[in-house]
Amino acid sequence: MAAHPPQPRPRSADRGAPDSAARPPRRGQPRRGRAPLVVAAAVNTLWAVLVSYLPVAAVTWLIRLAEGESSVPGAAQVGLAAWLLGHGVPLETPTGPLGLPPLMLSVLAAWRIYRAGVHTTRAIGARRGGSAGQALLVAIAVGIAYGGIGAVAAVATDSTATAADPTRAALGTGVFGALAALFGAARTTGTLDRLSLRCPAPLRNGIQAGLVATLLVLAAGAAAAGLSVAIGGGDAADTIGVYRAGVAGQAGITVLSMAYAPNATVWAAAYLLGPGFALGADTAVRTSEVTLGSLPAVPLFAGLPNGPAGGLSAALLALPVLAAMTTGWVLNRRWQPAVGTGQVGWFALLGAAAISGPIAGLLLGMAAAASSGPLGAGRLAEIGPVPWQVAAAAGAVVTVAAVAGAAAARSVAAPTTDRTG
Repeated sequence: MAAHPPQPRPRSADRGAPDSAARPPRRGQPRRGRAPLVVAAAVNTLWAVLVSYLPVAAVTWLIRLAEGESSVPGAAQVGLAAWLLGHGVPLETPTGPLGLPPLMLSVLAAWRIYRAGVHTTRAIGARRGGSAGQALLVAIAVGIAYGGIGAVAAVATDSTATAADPTRAALGTGVFGALAALFGAARTTGTLDRLSLRCPAPLRNGIQAGLVATLLVLAAGAAAAGLSVAIGGGDAADTIGVYRAGVAGQAGITVLSMAYAPNATVWAAAYLLGPGFALGADTAVRTSEVTLGSLPAVPLFAGLPNGPAGGLSAALLALPVLAAMTTGWVLNRRWQPAVGTGQVGWFALLGAAAISGPIAGLLLGMAAAASSGPLGAGRLAEIGPVPWQVAAAAGAVVTVAAVAGAAAARSVAAPTTDRTG
């Protein structure tokens, strides 16, 4: 009898892997290596809260130590109040409402919640190819966990010195956490990339250019604020010395000033754009006038201008225009290969540059709103710029300057591309 040749065994995609590994999991059986959404969101949110809260508690303890109070529970309670303030939750104090958020803390908290959204998305197995629905579920889960922690923090801060409404704290921190986590989850699942590809090219590039213009205008504000503080460095040092709080206390005051440095950046950008800002009722810090009253002894206030802009200050007013023109130039350079081959015309290029103006105005108006708030019920109840004025001025400046920059860059580059192409 003839021997039949042996039949080849079917090979799996992974040689040597057991047959059970190639079979999909049964219905109702969770896949290995994937955590439940609720558990992943709770763990990552709690870690984000600890990372953003512990530095605040340490700085608070340093400041209280300089005042002769070394109580750790007291510092922890005040640190929770400051943590809530960084999320835009107003505090009630004996002197009135306190609602001026330290934006450095806000940025730190937003970054950590963004990372919580990223890690939660990875934990449930939706890292790439995940749906927009999965990203939304992650954002909702993280937002609920974050809002719950915010409500607990509001209850824990209730004392004779500070108090916060638990309902408002839950809503404020919940929305804050959901938005930051949604951005992280959408980036991780690839939802943002898919939405970007579906947008028309002028709109997509206009939004990107608006974001670039916003960052450049804020960079101009940071440069102006830093230069002002450096010029008034002697006054800033004298202000710190007034406290006579020792090394630990002076370190805490310095770190506290750094926490409000982004606020000063936004205020300086509003000053350069024209609307300026207020440091109390019936006050104004603008290029055309400076009207101030008595101010707290804060090192950041040492760099305030003494009068209308002139000399070097007048030259700084050109920084937002240069930033917007740079945005238009970069936009043209981004499209340079396509422009040279005729794929993108003048209308599309200038249209994208024009779109960047309203985008930058919206973002800078939101930054102005986030950087403002009261410092009590008295004269310092109005601190910061007026958001709609900043949005309108930024939108107008960026639109005109970005279009001019893009047109100039296209005019200069077009003859070269025509000769080479």
